[in-house]
Amino acid sequence: MNRGKLSWLVPVIYILFLLTPIYWLVSMSFKTNAEITGGFTLFPEAFTLDNYAKVFGDPKWRGVFFNSIFYVLLNTIISIAVALPAAYAFSRYKFFGDKHLFFWLLTNRMAPAAVFALPFFQLYYKVGLFDTHIAVALAHCLFNVPLAVWVLEGFMSGVPREIDETAYVDGHSFPSFFTRIFMPLIASGIGVAAFFCFMFSWVEYLIADTLTRSAATPITSKMRAVFEQQGGTDWGVLAAAGTLTIIPGAIVIWFVRNYIAKGFALGRV
Repeated sequence: MNRGKLSWLVPVIYILFLLTPIYWLVSMSFKTNAEITGGFTLFPEAFTLDNYAKVFGDPKWRGVFFNSIFYVLLNTIISIAVALPAAYAFSRYKFFGDKHLFFWLLTNRMAPAAVFALPFFQLYYKVGLFDTHIAVALAHCLFNVPLAVWVLEGFMSGVPREIDETAYVDGHSFPSFFTRIFMPLIASGIGVAAFFCFMFSWVEYLIADTLTRSAATPITSKMRAVFEQQGGTDWGVLAAAGTLTIIPGAIVIWFVRNYIAKGFALGRV
């Protein structure tokens, strides 16, 4: 009896613990600054949509949202496109130093982003890519491509080699086999890899902020500027912007949720 109660009590407590910060953020977005900085309130006493009106009505806010979504999608596409052939090579061929190379690919994930901020800044400034969407997208590839290769290699290793041989016997060229036969078999892996690439690029702040100034400024940089602005922080607008930044990630999770579940079930994630 006690064990049965705990079986639902523990997950409920865990979910409430996770949702509390999100609820507090959403609740703040419907409050005035006076109420936010005033006493403790669980629910908005003076419900308002002014904070969202300020975000949607300001071209600068709309611009930074577009910037973030654009370079995140660009990075995800590039990372998956590069990782697919690399992961296939690791899963199908054996060559000298393959295990060591695979390990060293993952070491980029072990280093803080701050380590690469300065060299990326100097490099992109010299070649004229500073403050561009492609600069942030390419910089994030340093972290996302190794992760995508690792995830995809696990899924590809689970596909029997006989499928490759059968396709070649049937007259398929490699591009035809890879796009029409092989990729549908690892669709779950592509979904999982794309999810991790998207989420890293979406939440990463330091490199994105270092490599941009105005034309490609991400949403996080704009939020920091509002936080540090003279005359006081507009907490309601910050909360509204923060609430809106959750939506793209939630949409991605919704579309790839089955792929992620399958990845965990297969032990590939």
